[in-house]
Amino acid sequence: MKCRFCNTELSHLFVSLGSSPFSNVYLRKEQLCNKENFYPLDVFVCERCFLVQLQQFESPDNIFSDYAYFSSYSDTWLKHSEEYVDKMAKLFGINKSSQVIEIASNDGYLLQYFVKKGVPVLGVEPARNVAKVARQKGIPTESTFFGVETAKRLLAEGKSADLLLGNNVLAHVPDLNDFVEGLKILLKPDGIITMEFPHLVRLVEGNQFDTIYHEHFSYFSFITVTKIFEAHGLSIFDVEELPTHGGSLRIYAKHRDNKKKKISSRVSELKKEEVDAGYACLDLYLDFKQKVKAAKRDILDFLIKAKREKKVVVGYGAPAKGNTLLNYCGVRNDFIDYTVDRSPHKQGHYLPGTHIFIDKPERIRKTKPDYVIILPWNIKEEVMEQMSFIRKWGGKFVTLIPGVVIKK
Repeated sequence: MKCRFCNTELSHLFVSLGSSPFSNVYLRKEQLCNKENFYPLDVFVCERCFLVQLQQFESPDNIFSDYAYFSSYSDTWLKHSEEYVDKMAKLFGINKSSQVIEIASNDGYLLQYFVKKGVPVLGVEPARNVAKVARQKGIPTESTFFGVETAKRLLAEGKSADLLLGNNVLAHVPDLNDFVEGLKILLKPDGIITMEFPHLVRLVEGNQFDTIYHEHFSYFSFITVTKIFEAHGLSIFDVEELPTHGGSLRIYAKHRDNKKKKISSRVSELKKEEVDAGYACLDLYLDFKQKVKAAKRDILDFLIKAKREKKVVVGYGAPAKGNTLLNYCGVRNDFIDYTVDRSPHKQGHYLPGTHIFIDKPERIRKTKPDYVIILPWNIKEEVMEQMSFIRKWGGKFVTLIPGVVIKK
């Protein structure tokens, strides 16, 4: 296996999470007796560019052409998206004469706010079922994968971007060089790129091993993402650290020869922070696996104790990260009776690998569990507000990352 950016042979293991099915393949009842494919969830780090990455087992078309994740079912994420739109309009003067293009635009969760401002938009979303929902909202959406070929076609059709954005897509790209080169092609000479993605530093420091799953091909430090963009003639001129998804980066990039945007001091400051913390040498990466093993033991200790005390334990949410955690820890419905999710696209299905049933949130009120494990811990405040009624019978909330925390 070679690095998907610099082509260096990979020999250093970052962490192994055993074997797992694809995290967003939710099962119908009639599928439970069928053979389920499990793949090694081994993560490597490149000794040259420090890109943390997984091996590709399936084509993107098989993974993403029919997708279960719809962004609009998180109020927190919608608020974040609306604030982003307001900020771009203010910072860069994005208005009715601008062209905004979003890569991996999902169900139109973000572009809808530009549409409200009268800004011309285009979504590029490979999942056909999700793109259909966006179009039903009146958001122009192309159902295709993005790369050089798509960028050249759109450019030939007279479409190029004043603002080119992608939220939580960079990690899902198996061919990084093709993707970033496509961004360069589609960006107007004075245009701006913004990309948001989980920050590797937060993953390591927060022991967020559950954010690793097969649909994510790469995990980025700021040091590494800067190298990738620079290799394609794009300069990162600003960066923000965000609380979303347990800690993300939003990078701002431009064409290298665009001198209108000055490089913020935040760029050099964040690079220095990462270098000083050890993200430019292998030792830090190779130590991570021990933290993960310790977390697994603590999670199982909590669940075993709860069940011995005859406690009723259920889950909230059916996120991809939850599937990684449950499969790695070997947790099935002997520990968790069921989980619930707001998305009707997941309700009535079963989690991959563990076969835990996904019900509607109303079931929690009926069964009155002792513990509700919040699997999408990144929106725990939103969940605890929605489910605050469990306190009436003494129910408690539990998060498992970075360690077991029980909250009344």
